[in-house]
Amino acid sequence: MAFVFALILVALALFATEAVPVDVTAIAVMVALMLAEPVTVTLVDAGLLADPLYVLHRPGDDVSPLTQGLSGFASTATITVLAMFILSDGVQRTGIVQILGSKLAALTGDSETRQLGATVGLVGPISGFINNTAAVAILLPMVTDIAHNGKISPSKLLLPLSYASMFGGMLTLIGTSTNILASQLSAELLDHPFGMFEFTQLGVVVTVVGTVYLMTVGRWLVPGRIEAREDLTDEFEMGEYLTEVVVREDSPIVGQTVREALSETEFDVDVIQLVRGDRVFLEPLDPKSIQPGDVFAVRTDRDTLVDLLDAEGLDLIPEVDVDDAELESASEQQNLVELVVAPGSSLVGETLVSSNFRQRYDATVLALRRGRELFRQRMDRVSLKVGDTLLVQATADSIERLNVNRDFIVAQEVQRPDFRRSKIPVAVGIVAAVVGVAALTPIHIVVSALAGAVAMVLTGCLRPQELYDAVQWDVIFLLAGVIPLGIALQETGGADLLADLFVLAAPGLPGIVALGLMYVVTAVLTNVISNNASVVLMIPVAVEAAQQLNANAFAFVLAVTFAASTAFMTPVGYQTNLLVYGPGGYRFTDYLKVGAPLQAVFAVVTTLGIAFFWGLAPA
Repeated sequence: MAFVFALILVALALFATEAVPVDVTAIAVMVALMLAEPVTVTLVDAGLLADPLYVLHRPGDDVSPLTQGLSGFASTATITVLAMFILSDGVQRTGIVQILGSKLAALTGDSETRQLGATVGLVGPISGFINNTAAVAILLPMVTDIAHNGKISPSKLLLPLSYASMFGGMLTLIGTSTNILASQLSAELLDHPFGMFEFTQLGVVVTVVGTVYLMTVGRWLVPGRIEAREDLTDEFEMGEYLTEVVVREDSPIVGQTVREALSETEFDVDVIQLVRGDRVFLEPLDPKSIQPGDVFAVRTDRDTLVDLLDAEGLDLIPEVDVDDAELESASEQQNLVELVVAPGSSLVGETLVSSNFRQRYDATVLALRRGRELFRQRMDRVSLKVGDTLLVQATADSIERLNVNRDFIVAQEVQRPDFRRSKIPVAVGIVAAVVGVAALTPIHIVVSALAGAVAMVLTGCLRPQELYDAVQWDVIFLLAGVIPLGIALQETGGADLLADLFVLAAPGLPGIVALGLMYVVTAVLTNVISNNASVVLMIPVAVEAAQQLNANAFAFVLAVTFAASTAFMTPVGYQTNLLVYGPGGYRFTDYLKVGAPLQAVFAVVTTLGIAFFWGLAPA
């Protein structure tokens, strides 16, 4: 037991700090459990250790420790979540969400009330049936454009977008991966898995209450951090970092390539575009030979510019504003966009240099925003994180490629020619069939979901090679890694001990207060670590505590499940919060200011709702 608790503390610290990716932490936990078990079992068998520190399975059990340690990969929850990612992607690729969004956008105009209502009203129901992170990723560009077109700060809409996707995910079993994992744990501990619409009535109540909060109190608490823009360079405050220089006749760099002369120098400078006569060139610029009279638009700071002019034989072109119009003069199409680093991106932890960003994507990064922090110098030294927003210039073709790249979310609407709109009825029908079969027949959700995933390919909604891109593998490995930790916590008596402490901390409290306390403890935990990890750790404790309090254990399981999906108070508590962190220009404290009251309201509403719908008396 001591080993398991020590491992949990280390895991919590790593989950909270993200010193390594959370999925890597989960796999390391799984490996630690499997390595520790054989030693302690051998000692127990030999009679040398009367009170083992950690025994995943007692001697004589039918299931081997290795099998139990790897059980997360065979878990119905893990496989169901994997299948749901595929189903969600099949729906996304039809473009139906974008169609719904564009129709709503046409109705909102410049009214903040209508914009906010459309945002919350669209993402909530959608999140009940497709992955909520995917829903936010799809709708983020639409919501950003709605705000700017209506002259409203996108910050006023993006945080509500994230929050509404979270409580919308509580409408059905398949709304979030957390629900599916909680269902499996409930089945193992109470022989009571969740039905498809097991808690929909409470989900509707929570969604209505959350919507009212966001439309009233939340509307005034959400700050307008980003001004409604007409110019991206103004939004990123690039005025002092963009300029144009011309190559003198006697410049030492004449005849050299851009790479030799400017890209690979010690100067902190990026060449954005080249003007030669009447022609304007964008990336790739590195191979081009420099000629006298060439005009370069560059990103650099003033001190570096002075040194660059002297060293490279360049002259500053005075009284030139390098703004959006100037930077987009090379093309009739949009070539200046914001890119958001997506969850699971291969660039997370990399820098612009180590990822070879410029050459890899034929795009130039002009600035980087992380919350309210702006980087416009030495960006090549900054390790990228999920939610970082990059101001990028590239050709229209490069932007189209970036728009379909799963490493990024383009924060403005870019027309995608590859939507399979003819497949909309098919994809929607497949998801409806999966939901209907799981809800109305004895067939397990994992079977119907896998069948639906196969149907997506057989009907052409997805191509076979797109299956692997559809899955968020970091979530799958996170689930596979933390599930054995929950088993270990339960079987070593750790859950019993934590339940004892919980009961001792609340002596003589009414059952409904204890239920609310369980909700609050889980909600605080899930704002710091992964929501899936919170469910794995807290559901065994909730079941034991309910049994000691002679209360309805299923009610306590539901309290943990709902609390784990309400990570409103920090940007790191949920992936959707990270997705809007950069584009909204938020501060860490914004989440606390807006999310804490909402968390408190939900604690009361959810607790009362569970008591009303399911009761607190033991079944």
